Amino acid sequence: MIFGAFERMVAFRYLRARRQEGFVSVIAIFSLLGIALGVATLIIVMSVMNGFRADLLGRILGLNGHLGVYAQAGPVADFDAEATKVSQVPGVTGVTPLIEGQVMATTEIGAAGALVRGIRPGDLRRRPLVSDHIVQGSLADFDDDGVAVGDRLARRLGLAVGGPITIISSQGTATAFGTMPRIKTYRVVALFDVGMYEYDNSFIFVPLEAAQLFFRLPNTVTSLEVFVADPDRVREDRRLIAAALGGHVRIVDWQQANSSLFNAVEIERNVMFLILTLIIVVAAFNIISSMIMMVKDKGRDIAILRTMGASRGAILRIFVLSGASIGVVGTVAGLLLEAIRQALQKVIGTDLFAAEIYFFTRIPARLDSGEVAAVVIMALVLSFLATLYPSWRAARLDPVEALRYE
Repeated sequence: MIFGAFERMVAFRYLRARRQEGFVSVIAIFSLLGIALGVATLIIVMSVMNGFRADLLGRILGLNGHLGVYAQAGPVADFDAEATKVSQVPGVTGVTPLIEGQVMATTEIGAAGALVRGIRPGDLRRRPLVSDHIVQGSLADFDDDGVAVGDRLARRLGLAVGGPITIISSQGTATAFGTMPRIKTYRVVALFDVGMYEYDNSFIFVPLEAAQLFFRLPNTVTSLEVFVADPDRVREDRRLIAAALGGHVRIVDWQQANSSLFNAVEIERNVMFLILTLIIVVAAFNIISSMIMMVKDKGRDIAILRTMGASRGAILRIFVLSGASIGVVGTVAGLLLEAIRQALQKVIGTDLFAAEIYFFTRIPARLDSGEVAAVVIMALVLSFLATLYPSWRAARLDPVEALRYE
């Protein structure tokens, strides 16, 4: 082993400070707590940010798909044949023909801008993000002139299930008296709440055939929405889909469509990692200060050990082990903080994070084993580096000078 039995015995004995050396022990305890809190905070915050990213990604991709296939110009003709070709590409799990258009939604109470999505009733019912979040009505009546409206948009317009909603398109019809806007009234059959303000406040789902009739796109759609098995491999899937369709299409993946949003999330995540790493760095400086004070207090002991035959390497290893032990125990405590919290709850019989106290009952968290390993390794390395200078000073201590002044 790197550390001998004698070195381990002396190192751990130095950590149990006597009464006159209690201040050094207090600094070591605070260093241990700092390492533990730093590691735990880093793991918790990074897991929560991963969870929010995954939750955000799930909501966005639950409505928008992973790729959008568009014609080079105009709508997509012969879309069923094109959808069949795309569905045969390895990795593709679903293809949905869509019609999208900006409209003005009006009721007797007011008006608001909205995005109409024409989709086949069966495709909408198979979309869990919408079908599992119906707050009023049912998708069973989603056909002909029955539409599904976002819950927030419905509240703005004073809509309820069974009520009428009028849609006005800016692409009007040319007449002898000028261009007349296209107007159509539909019946609201369902209200959905997917948990994202942008979607709940602006989306209106209309049956595909009704949308084709309203937007005057007979036998065509504006795009094909494609779902794949692995969203992180969309670039490779994009290349395969383009090859299957002969390359005469325009394909936009979710990373391109939401690049600004996810870039902001990634930047925030990296900044939080750097900021919270400072907690561990400060704890490492505390280890340095406690070790320097320990070396100063143990000057006479070091001199006696040297005169008894202990080598400089042995002295170095003793103090490295003393300081590194603080970092190792603190890192393990931070890693097991959740288990410690649960044990405390059982002992005191109280929920430390009761839902009645906080405004949420669950935070989306996603633990990444790679990130946890990186945090633990970083904490251990910083703790080890913090012991090198004090240990080196202890090893270079002249026993004659130490005994003379002691």
